[in-house]
Amino acid sequence: MSTPTASELWQLSVAEASRLLSNREISSAELTDACLERVATVDGQISAYVTVTADLARQQAADADRRIAAGEAEYLTGIPMQIKDLLCTNGIPTTCASAMLAGYVPVYDATAVARLREQGAVLLGKGNMDEFGMGSSTENSAFFPTRNPWDTGRVPGGSSGGSAAAVAAGAAPFALGTDTGGSIRQPASFCGVTGLKPTYGRVSRYGLVAYASSLDQVGPIARDAADCALILQAIAGHDPRDATSLPDPVPDYSAALTGDISGLRLGVPSEYFAEGPGSDGMDPGVRAAVTAAIDQLAALGAEIRRVSLPTTEYALACYYIIAPSECSANLARYDGVKYGYSYQGDGQGDGDMWEAMERTRQHGFGPEVKRRIMLGAFALSSGYYDAYYHKAQQVRTLIRQDFARVFQEVDALAAPVSPVVAFPIGERADDPVRMYLVDVYTLPVNMAGLPAMSVPCGFARSNSDQGLPVGLQLIGPHLSEPNLLNIAHAYQQATDWHRHRPAI
Repeated sequence: MSTPTASELWQLSVAEASRLLSNREISSAELTDACLERVATVDGQISAYVTVTADLARQQAADADRRIAAGEAEYLTGIPMQIKDLLCTNGIPTTCASAMLAGYVPVYDATAVARLREQGAVLLGKGNMDEFGMGSSTENSAFFPTRNPWDTGRVPGGSSGGSAAAVAAGAAPFALGTDTGGSIRQPASFCGVTGLKPTYGRVSRYGLVAYASSLDQVGPIARDAADCALILQAIAGHDPRDATSLPDPVPDYSAALTGDISGLRLGVPSEYFAEGPGSDGMDPGVRAAVTAAIDQLAALGAEIRRVSLPTTEYALACYYIIAPSECSANLARYDGVKYGYSYQGDGQGDGDMWEAMERTRQHGFGPEVKRRIMLGAFALSSGYYDAYYHKAQQVRTLIRQDFARVFQEVDALAAPVSPVVAFPIGERADDPVRMYLVDVYTLPVNMAGLPAMSVPCGFARSNSDQGLPVGLQLIGPHLSEPNLLNIAHAYQQATDWHRHRPAI
């Protein structure tokens, strides 16, 4: 690969940029300026950023260039990035795209952010998202919706929609997102980029503003599997500040990318290709693209086996009891007293403390957040706990057991990420159940705490005038990220879907 011109630097993958930086063919200052210029060019059309930290980015780029010159660089030194705006960043606003935290500035970094900063990565800014991670379209941001770079009249997915849109549009080489029920994989699928949800506990949740603590997980969104491997290498590993952090050693993810999947036992769950309960059904273009991707993996040497995960149909209902229950507990801390927005009334004597707290939440939270708080509070209330929350936890155990049984027969699973491609902005905003069904194929993974990826595998034209990206979902047993990354890498070595760029 020849050295790109200054106007082409924003097109580099993480791996390409890292090689050029280490060889001193480009500088971090040049790369960062190119990315900031790209942000200025496209973000007015897609609104992927809540905050752009241009001055800090240039300062960090200069520091990175000094590290490189001194021979002290690591593989992410000097690489620009975007961080989803619910990961705490020291001295930089972290709003969770909510009026409740507008202007909130943490005094510490989330562990994942700190590890990237230690590597010398350069922060371009914070990514827009659905408020507190609650949504599938990034329409629930308190500030503005993010738009899909492939068609700005459509959603980018959610809740990490700003992160996926930024990477797809070249407004960041990579981003950190979070995945509670599909919030990395689904926007990665809608935007035609690669996203990885690691095993629960593989990446520290310290400094992640919690939505549902037993489901949330931090992970990378990037151009391809090779880039995801580099980023996961930096952020994975035990953290004593997170009680759910796994003590297992971190393997060399890049070394696992052999591209050889000969003899791999790849399961295809029949339930993921069925008509979802109450859904609009699977887009024919999605079905065709995912089926072709599975055929390609078979041509690369994988042994395809049909499998069954019968509890899949219960995952959606189970998730929308457990996640709102945890959210109702986590968001109880926003009382207008300790931090964040506080309702001050009109100065005419607005009642007591309880009324002030009620008004704080009334004005500070958006409609979807309020909906989920109420769902959770109801499920946890006296007389309903056993019927809803306790029963959902029992079903969650059955979902885990389903996966454990299947992974005795196969090494990984292949399925769609979503039954549909990116839909028009506003199309599902007033129909919560129809919106929730977009994530019907991603939710079970979170219930079981498993790792999973979204890999670009084609375009669907049946629901749009132009082709829209489709994602292949790869799912593995606990701590099987090396295998998932290698399957994705083998597929991407044989195809070029991940190299397609939107004309924005």
